Formats: sequence, C-alpha cells, structure tokens
Amino acid sequence: MAFSLIKEKPFTRKWFLSYSLIIVGSFILAASFVLFITPYKIIPGGVYGISIVLHYLFNTPVGLVALCFDIPLTILGIKFLGPRFGFKTVVGFSLTAIFTDTLTFFWGFRPLVEGDALLSTIFGGVLAGVGLGLIFKSKATSGGSDIIAMIIAKYTKLPLGMLMIYVDSAIVLVGLLVFRDWKIPLYSWIVIFITGKVIDVILQGVSYDKSLFIISEKHEEIRDKILNNLDRGGTYIDGHGMYNMAEKRIIFTVVSRRELALLEEYIHEIDPKAFLTVTDATEILGEGFKSLQEKVAT
Repeated sequence: MAFSLIKEKPFTRKWFLSYSLIIVGSFILAASFVLFITPYKIIPGGVYGISIVLHYLFNTPVGLVALCFDIPLTILGIKFLGPRFGFKTVVGFSLTAIFTDTLTFFWGFRPLVEGDALLSTIFGGVLAGVGLGLIFKSKATSGGSDIIAMIIAKYTKLPLGMLMIYVDSAIVLVGLLVFRDWKIPLYSWIVIFITGKVIDVILQGVSYDKSLFIISEKHEEIRDKILNNLDRGGTYIDGHGMYNMAEKRIIFTVVSRRELALLEEYIHEIDPKAFLTVTDATEILGEGFKSLQEKVAT
C-alpha cells in the first residue's frame, strides 16, 4: 500500500493528529508482535515475519532486525519508485522497531495468553490490523516487504495486491521450512487475513448502510416512498433491457439496514416482479453523509 508524498505544515492540528496516529499505531502494532505473535513463532509476513524467524534462529532482537531491513528497502523504493515514501513512513517503522524491542525488554518472550495459540493468533491479527490501520490513516505506509511487491509490479505489470500476497506467503513458507511445523503457516495465514480485514474497518469504518439498484415499472411510487417516508435521496438512471431493448428507469439509492427491510416490504406489495440489487456500502461520502472534505481532513 502506498501513498503519494503529502506535505503538511508542521505543528498544525492535522500535523499533530497524523503523528499521534503514527505513535499510537506503532505501539499497538509492536504490542501485537510482543504479546501475541512472536511467542508462538507466528510469521505475519513482511519484514517482521523474517525478523521473527531470525530471532528464533540466532536470538536477534526482532525490532532491530526489522529496522535493518526497512531502511535499505525504503532507500531501494525511493530509487526505483520515486519519493512516495515520506518522513512519516520512516517515523512509523522506526517507532515500531523501538517499541517492539522496548516492550520485549520489559515483558520478555512469554505470551500474554499462555497455552492458547489460536486465541493469540486472533488477537494478534486484530491488534496488528488496528496498528497498521492507524498508521495508514496518517497517510504513512508500512514500508518493508510491500516495497518489493511494488517494484516487481512496476516492471512486470502484475497486480500489486496479488504480489503482496505472494511475497507474504513466501515469507510464511520460510517459517514452515525453518520450524518444520504445519501449524505455524496455518496460524500465520489467519493473522494475515484478520489483519487485512481490520485494516479495512479502520480505514473505511463500520457501515450498516446498503446501496440499492431498483428496476421496477412502479418506480414513481418507489421514488415517493424513498423521498417522503424514508427521507432519503437517490438518482434515476436511464437504461434499456438487454432482451427486448425496452426503456427502463433504474433507481439508485442508499439506505440503512432497517430502512432496507421497510423498502423491500413496500416494493414487494406494489411490484412483486421488481428487480433489486443490494450491496454493502462500506463507505459513503457526500451530501447527507460524511463529506469528502471531512474524510480527507481526518
């Protein structure tokens, strides 16, 4: 995941908020490694996955080794990809390394939850997702192995998302070869999956709204229901049926889960043959919802 280099005026409210998110996010991410992930030899991909393997092979500090990977990878990224890795990215991975080794010094290598690798996997993934989500929200990046995927994507034109999965999976398989325990990659992939889902929640928020496309001959009645009873807006889209090329009027609107149930019941009463497509609206920006300006400012 990469963001363009964004300059912020120092010591403004937005500046303080960004760096507060980085500090808190880095600490939470470090806590996930120290308390849940590292003690059970779970390999969460990225440079910390490699660092955990090296820690168990050579007793090296996890944070310091990760930092030693992050610095040259960031320099490499700047050389091949341009200056998209700003100062906040450097602050983020540096603080994560410092917090990781500091927490290890005071806490040690014992897990917070003794004898329960699965519970540690779940909570480790949740905390890692929260930490990374806060760092990403500050417009910083995680750096690390993501840069390798970005460089490969630039020269091969392969999808970046798939390359990131391949890189992380390769690191997880290294853990399998070293530790010779099939439980480790299985737990590790659970961590990677949960981390990704939690990052999405942090960046997009938890939304219970639904977006609807409605095709019905009774579109005027449905329009009145949406505007007057549900107090929602919408958009008409003109279309044609593929089979007989008949003109169709499509309603696009966004409603809550409760309103969806009311609207579906009403449509069923007046037009049982209506066609509806309902999808989760993970993020809605614009009039009547959170503004785009407010979204960018946070």
